[in-house]
Amino acid sequence: MRTLRCMVVDDEPLAVQLIESFVRRTEGLSLVASFNNPIAALDALDQTEVDILFLDIQMPELDGLSLSHQVPPQTRIIFTTAFKEYAFESYEVAALDYLLKPIRYQKFLLAIEKARCFFGENAPVKPEQNPTPAEGKSSLFLRIDGEIRRVSVSDISYIVGMKDYIRLKLDGKPGLLTTHLTMQAIESQLPANRFMRVSRSYIISLEKIRSIDRNNCVYIDDEIIHVTETYLPNFQIFLEKNMP
Repeated sequence: MRTLRCMVVDDEPLAVQLIESFVRRTEGLSLVASFNNPIAALDALDQTEVDILFLDIQMPELDGLSLSHQVPPQTRIIFTTAFKEYAFESYEVAALDYLLKPIRYQKFLLAIEKARCFFGENAPVKPEQNPTPAEGKSSLFLRIDGEIRRVSVSDISYIVGMKDYIRLKLDGKPGLLTTHLTMQAIESQLPANRFMRVSRSYIISLEKIRSIDRNNCVYIDDEIIHVTETYLPNFQIFLEKNMP
């Protein structure tokens, strides 16, 4: 399996950091360069061989759609955008895919699979490959204390991972529920617009956040949960989208 060379172009530094982290943790990808300035990126594309270009659509000076018409033919584009209405336009310029911000790693992996198919690389994408998260489940059936219990998704405040087990904190309920399940498995069952993984050990309900301190610690119920560096860019994008 050959390595696919990637470039990231986005005027938002946090968005660049997020895609960079996804590229680094995915087998078979290498990061060639990243740019906040689309003009500088265009100059670099003339001198550097790039297989996949992660390209933001809305940028000053030169927008992504305009830049895409000047990309070398051997470079394939995956657009990144915060606006669904740009999806149709992205396909008009023969993009491989588009990723809607805030971008989740599972969606990123699906786009990479499309790229591998285009370049004739059919090997699966390996790290943390999970099913696409569910968008509309209202409850989960979990085996707890020898019985199968129905847990309402809206009641979940946060989830703690412990090797092959997870512990769920339900809003307003004492203690935690324990079930034999991995973090990857439970994450794939949660609505992606309501839950976010913020560390290797924690998934939080975005609706249950009370406050966030200067050290990137999230306060939910009586728990203080630190957002670790790997997951911080995605969390910061979520905050920026939800702050006036």
